[in-house]
Amino acid sequence: MTDPRLAVIVLAAGQGTRMKSSRAKVLHPLAGVPLIGHVLATARELAAAHVIVVVRHERDAVSAAVVDLMPEAAIVDQDEVPGTGRAVELGLGALPGGFDGEVVVVSGDVPLLDVDTLASLVDAHRRASASATVLSAMAWLWLLTPNFSVLNWICLEA
Repeated sequence: MTDPRLAVIVLAAGQGTRMKSSRAKVLHPLAGVPLIGHVLATARELAAAHVIVVVRHERDAVSAAVVDLMPEAAIVDQDEVPGTGRAVELGLGALPGGFDGEVVVVSGDVPLLDVDTLASLVDAHRRASASATVLSAMAWLWLLTPNFSVLNWICLEA
């Protein structure tokens, strides 16, 4: 059942210059599906009434993938003003007039953010009657030394 008080804005306008690829970063495949496909599947499972995808770099290719993966999603073009804040602003502007619900903003290149995590985030946000809620993560990674004899653990906080 669709949640009429929930919208998802997917940020997919970035160039992905660190990837050193001519392909838009959200179109790189993971398990045979573009990164953005995983994100859109999560948005669908979350049952948001509105899914807005903000595009710019490789606009035609990204838009075609979005239409193929989630035809009901609205596609918004980011103008020449750069930045995440501008992308969110444009995404918010694409919501129907009078929309008064929660908006989840996700990156189109984060395919492992699952529906259970986002549903818990929305639930916690609503229970707290919060104005804004931010999801962060801590990941423990292990690294082997060059001789593979010692395990090193590092903690990354986002």
